[in-house]
This record gives sequence, structure tokens and C-alpha cells, in this order.
Amino acid sequence: MPHDSAPASEPVLMQLSVPVKPGVQGITDGLVRAITADPSPAEILDLTADDETVSEFLVRIAHSDTGFVARTDSGDRAVALIAATVAALIGDDIRAALAEPDIAFLTGLKPPAVEALRTVLLAIETSDPDGVTSALAALTR
Repeated sequence: MPHDSAPASEPVLMQLSVPVKPGVQGITDGLVRAITADPSPAEILDLTADDETVSEFLVRIAHSDTGFVARTDSGDRAVALIAATVAALIGDDIRAALAEPDIAFLTGLKPPAVEALRTVLLAIETSDPDGVTSALAALTR
């Protein structure tokens, strides 16, 4: 039967999504941990550094073959770091992301973007895991 002789029917709309790959974590799943005495093989970024230093670090590390671990006791600074790391990965304004993280944008990241982020930002170490984790809850849907 030719395609053009079929009876007219309404198209069926379907929502398609990319399945999550095994091992892909959410934006904050398992990200926060207590500061360890063991030396990390990854570089460590102290978030008490000024925004210029953090920006320069992120520009350098965002497209390298290694990830990094951040250290902070500030939940707000941890949220800002996630926003700035994403900005570094996509070529956006890192300093603006540090100053005003776009929570709506971050919560809308698709699994491939989250995977890219988590490949670069390996962990956030803190002496206040509960406080930092609580602040990061704003990034979960």
C-alpha cells in the first residue's frame, strides 16, 4: 500500500529522552565529603581564594585531563563553584557565575552536562559536610 493512500490520522507526539548512563551521578550526589588527611591525586582548589584566582584556575583545569577537588566550609561558595565550573566548561563568564549562580540553569542541566561537570569537579571537601550539603540542595530537583 503506498504511503499516500493511507487514511489521514493525527500524528502521535512522544516525549523522548536520553537514558542516563550507568555511573552518571546527579549534580550533587556524593559530591560533598569531609576533608581527608590523605593526599588527593587531583589538584585542590581552596575556595577562600579570591574570584580572580578561582577563575584562572577553572580556565586552566576545565579542559585538562585531570579533575580537581575544592575545599570550602561555605555552602554559598560551593554553589558558586559549581556554577563557575559549568561556566568554564561552556565558555561562559566564570566571574559572573561566581557572583550570581543561575540556579534554574544548573537544575536544568541534562545528564551529559552533569557528567562533564562531575568529570572535572571530583569532590567538595569541607569540615561542615551537613551545612554544605544543605546549601547544595537548591541544585536538586
